[in-house]
Amino acid sequence: MKKLTTALVAAALALPSLGFANTAFVPPTPEIAGKAYYLLDYNSQQVLAARDPDARIEPASLTKLMTAYLTFKALKEKRLSLEQTLTVSQRGWKTEGSRMFLDPKVPAKVDDLIKGMIVQSGNDACVTLAEAIAGSEDVFGQLMTQQAQKLGMKNTQFKNATGLPHEGHYTTVHDLGILAAALIRDYPEFYPIYSMKSFTYNNIKQPNRNLLLYRDPNVDGMKTGYTDSAGYNMVTSSHRDGRRVISVVVGTASPKRARWKAPSC
Repeated sequence: MKKLTTALVAAALALPSLGFANTAFVPPTPEIAGKAYYLLDYNSQQVLAARDPDARIEPASLTKLMTAYLTFKALKEKRLSLEQTLTVSQRGWKTEGSRMFLDPKVPAKVDDLIKGMIVQSGNDACVTLAEAIAGSEDVFGQLMTQQAQKLGMKNTQFKNATGLPHEGHYTTVHDLGILAAALIRDYPEFYPIYSMKSFTYNNIKQPNRNLLLYRDPNVDGMKTGYTDSAGYNMVTSSHRDGRRVISVVVGTASPKRARWKAPSC
């Protein structure tokens, strides 16, 4: 997965500027072991490469991009504040999967919950934020779907804030590209959190699961995801010489399996 994403983005960043879309070089279709992928030039919004962009897929933890979007929206609308403290519910505390290890007896700042959600992929943080914003995770899922529709994500439905497997919880790589671009565009003040390489909470230091942050200086976000049913998923944003490229790759059997030789350019 990571070798594929690195090659895919490196080739895209090496392409000439897309100021004139009709003369822009579009790379040939990569051969990968994933289910679908999508490569987007952020500034021009031109699709550089894609495979099955509108096929429904399980987003896994890529779901948290929308959880973050709605959290940032609540902050902007002053329905939350970074210094506000929230207490994880029993439901949130018992949520399976990755965690930031919240303590039900110790309230956590929204600022820490955001970092726990983004850097540590904490499901407990996601549920806590969802319940604070919408009253319940179920209602939050409805808000997520409504926001997706507003952003132009036409083939997306969310059922929870974490991305854990749930019937009727789906999206596409095309829609994830839209979401990633919207998050960067609408909330640039929060985007640097995605480049944090680690975060410590409750005396537990966890690394960012996006290992490309350590391997590629052009990569400055965004999110990884995995479940047994979804496979390995990744949304990556890379920036070089004033140009930003967003890549979405989903459904690989392992993070090392996918391969692509970048074309000469």
